[in-house]
Amino acid sequence: MKLTILFGGASFEHEISIVSAITLKQKLTKFELSFVFCDQDHSFYLVPAEKMKAVTFSKGEYKKMPKLSLSHGAFVQKGLFNSTEVSGTVLNLIHGADGEDGSIAALLDFFAIKYIGPRVDASVFSYDKRYTKWLCNARGVKAVESQELSKSEHDNINIAYPLIVKPSRLGSSIGVSIVREESKLDYALDTAFEYDDSVIVEPFLEGVKEYNLAGFRADGKFYFSIVEEPQKDEFLDFEKKYMDFSRSGDVASAEISKELEMKLRANFEKVYENLFEGALIRCDFFVVGGEVYLNEINPIPGSMANYLFEDFNASIEILINSLTHAKRAKVGYDYIHSISKAKGK
Repeated sequence: MKLTILFGGASFEHEISIVSAITLKQKLTKFELSFVFCDQDHSFYLVPAEKMKAVTFSKGEYKKMPKLSLSHGAFVQKGLFNSTEVSGTVLNLIHGADGEDGSIAALLDFFAIKYIGPRVDASVFSYDKRYTKWLCNARGVKAVESQELSKSEHDNINIAYPLIVKPSRLGSSIGVSIVREESKLDYALDTAFEYDDSVIVEPFLEGVKEYNLAGFRADGKFYFSIVEEPQKDEFLDFEKKYMDFSRSGDVASAEISKELEMKLRANFEKVYENLFEGALIRCDFFVVGGEVYLNEINPIPGSMANYLFEDFNASIEILINSLTHAKRAKVGYDYIHSISKAKGK
């Protein structure tokens, strides 16, 4: 089965996407893989599998590789006398802006290219933390209390210390700070506002239990990964998450009750259903006093959370086989023909 890994993009998470793509090259051994790199100028390049190394991109070597364009149904390498399609389902592995904000989804939909990844509406609700809170409220999923701040108005914070400051539209803990006293707040806000003009402030929950669950829906059935309890410090900063994205080995399942596992799955289903179809996502949950809270939706998790699945290759194959194209209106020009006929033209 053919699969095209689309990675890169113009975002602060560009390098993480490269790491994820290199990791999946090692993990997706049952597929015939192609690699399409999107650089910061939004040009697409076909990268040979043997060139899937970090230096290929850091040294700009990819610019010597075949440049691609998009056509109906596929990426295309144009030659002097003919064109060659890069065939196979596309796996959207662009983290952050471009990949998770709906830009790539809209592009792939426009060209009717079959792909794994969040669609435009799913991207909107998962990329922006403000909208994720709204989604939780609409679907009966608990979320941590929060307050939105803007560059022009960021006084009168009514959340008690310690608190956590994070850009509204960024992942991988970039720009995130824990603030334990008011004297440190301005620096944390300045840091967050470097990346976004909207910032979310939440209470920093001490001693909270955190659990990660990945999954997808295919042919009317949910497929879940194991539940992971991340072993980490009080929060993962960018450098630690960068290393975390390259994980490919299996991890141990969290030692939790069946009741808690079912609660996590139930909340996952509420978030996913009728919105994230076609995507493999990871939900990160907090558990406080027996109550489950959604912390974050990862619509394109690092390395596709491969390490959480017993058989990752089989999971991707199941998802590919369940994908459907969006319905398109058929254009017939009947109305224009009727007007022309009435006018005698």
